[in-house]
Amino acid sequence: LDTCGSEVQKGNPAEERKLQRLFRRPEAVRLIKKSNDFGAGGVSVAIGELADGLDIYLDRVPVKYSGLNCTELAISESQERMAVVVDPKDEKEFMELCHEENVEVTHVADVTDRARMRMFYKGEAVVDIARSFIDTAGARRHTDATIAEPVDCDPFAAPKEKGSAAERLEKLMSRPDVMSEQGLGEMFDSTVGRSNVLMPYGGAEQKTAPQVSVYKFPTDGYTDTASLMSWGYDPKLSEWSPYHGAAYAVVEAVAKAVAAGADWKGMRFSYQEYFERMTSDPKVWGKPLSALLGALKMQDSLGLPSIGGKDSMSGTFEDRLMVPPTLVAFGVAVVDAGKVISPELKKAGDKILLFRHTPTSDRMPDTEALKKIWDKIHEGILSGNIVAAYAPARSGAAAAIAKMAFGNALGACIKADEDTLFGGAQGSVIVEAASEIEGAEVLGEVASDKKLTVNGESVFLEALLKANEEPFSKIYALTHKASTDKIYPDGYKPVAAEGKQWHWKGGKEEHPLVYLPVFPGTNCDYDMAKAFRTAGARTRFGVFRNLTEQDIFDSIREMKKNISECHILAFSGGFSSGDEPDGSGKFIANVICNPEISEEIQKLIDRGGLIIGICNGFQALVKSGLLPYGKAGSVTVDSPTLFRNDIGRHISRMAKVRVASVASPWLSSFKTGECQTIACSHGEGKFVVGEELARKLFENGQVAFQYADHITGEPT
Repeated sequence: LDTCGSEVQKGNPAEERKLQRLFRRPEAVRLIKKSNDFGAGGVSVAIGELADGLDIYLDRVPVKYSGLNCTELAISESQERMAVVVDPKDEKEFMELCHEENVEVTHVADVTDRARMRMFYKGEAVVDIARSFIDTAGARRHTDATIAEPVDCDPFAAPKEKGSAAERLEKLMSRPDVMSEQGLGEMFDSTVGRSNVLMPYGGAEQKTAPQVSVYKFPTDGYTDTASLMSWGYDPKLSEWSPYHGAAYAVVEAVAKAVAAGADWKGMRFSYQEYFERMTSDPKVWGKPLSALLGALKMQDSLGLPSIGGKDSMSGTFEDRLMVPPTLVAFGVAVVDAGKVISPELKKAGDKILLFRHTPTSDRMPDTEALKKIWDKIHEGILSGNIVAAYAPARSGAAAAIAKMAFGNALGACIKADEDTLFGGAQGSVIVEAASEIEGAEVLGEVASDKKLTVNGESVFLEALLKANEEPFSKIYALTHKASTDKIYPDGYKPVAAEGKQWHWKGGKEEHPLVYLPVFPGTNCDYDMAKAFRTAGARTRFGVFRNLTEQDIFDSIREMKKNISECHILAFSGGFSSGDEPDGSGKFIANVICNPEISEEIQKLIDRGGLIIGICNGFQALVKSGLLPYGKAGSVTVDSPTLFRNDIGRHISRMAKVRVASVASPWLSSFKTGECQTIACSHGEGKFVVGEELARKLFENGQVAFQYADHITGEPT
């Protein structure tokens, strides 16, 4: 704390979500002439960039901490805020829209025609600067830069190591740049918004990580248009030569995107730079200059532009520890979600092919050859001949094929020279194809024996997977040993409630009205509403406001009215009240148990209305007593609850479940015993219940689904 006390403000997802909702309202954004998000630089940058002439009132700026002086108010980092310019005649309307979305809004500045940025504090001018001076970006500065020659060696050659190919492969799979990071990846909510095209780990075994992120655009209607993002960076290569490292970062980003189905000709780039602290040494300045020239060389050769970037200098700690020269290339492209492929091997008997890239004599990418390779791969994916692909980069072909094999537990038999198997393969792409492709080398074929056979030597996938997962799983566990607690009552095998019938008072309604309350932290409202609309329903949002005491009273009154008019009450997922410990659904549950709301919910139930709660919404139904008792406020010390996962972290993955009951209108289209695959994303996913109530839930047909073995479909 004494030597390194600086920090960036923590994010506030609940506030971010409120701003997202506001900016998705057409009637709000049409009033905005200009906007800027707050960040580093705070008021000075976020507001100061909006117009040539500005009067800024620092004492009006809402603050989290009292006692800030003028300088701190002007330049402090300030996340989760937006500065917007609106016409004075639209101010009242815009503020009302903000209020509807539970967003705090304050008039903090005026646009003027003085061409000066002035700041006031309690009526006194504390800053008064001419815009012409600000536009100069301060004093001009110059420095010398010297680009060092790289050491004369082959940066792509396989390391000289002893042992058989199988032994070397096991060792390679545990290398830091190759090992699996699944325990960390599962902590991020990959399915939020219901728009992801690929899971972070794919295949039936959920063990092959894709090299790209693909998400459909968040439209209200149906779309197959998706945004794809890939990245490229090799620290070893960048240490050898920042120029080559940046060039191959661009190539790697493109190769990964092409391997997933993107057309390279439509790609754009954004760069993240991170270098050691700049000094007066020309060689130090030569590193970022060299990297930028390498990236620019690739852009020029490929005819593709950069649309953004961010520098993060400096990467030096106490003058002794320095980051390697870093320029990460992020590649983005628009793709058809239906044409995107995942990298796990699909079918025994398919060919494993290598599109080999050979660098030029100066070890730079051969862009003309790469363009032809990428076009061939894209054609193969569109035709359906290529069903999986992977850009191996530094890990080499052997590790890449092993990772492709993990997802569906399919083996492979391959034959290749040492440099192909274990050397750097920047720009090359490995594909699984139904038939051979001109210009691609045949490495082998997919097998069903759960082994990877390399030049006649075999090793079980299980051993390779263990080597790949074990190092990182010591930090972020992948599994937790089964609890000694009873999962089911003694001697009671859960069975489907085949004979149970549900008695529903409701009548038929062609387009039922669904009311979706939106609480602070709710983040699945749009996708839940979209699912209801797809099924033919009408939807209505109701934002629960809590900025003032009066807001809460008004929200209760509005919620009561909306429940009285709806056919279905739907509680969406999210993290209400910032996902506070031991039950993030408590905020919603408190609202449900409000006498006015609980009375109206009972009327909805009595007239045959339906209620559904997903994720955070399900937590609220349990915490309020609506589940399993059907009545708000009926929770006792013995009531069931949701508790944190045994593994001690958030889980985001797909799970197979078995339909255990159809004794509900919600389940009427299912058949008992059938299996479904669903997305799970939770930190508190353990349903804890006493033995007596557990028996009742099964006997009453109140257990809708049970986790099932993904192969046999039997309850687990």
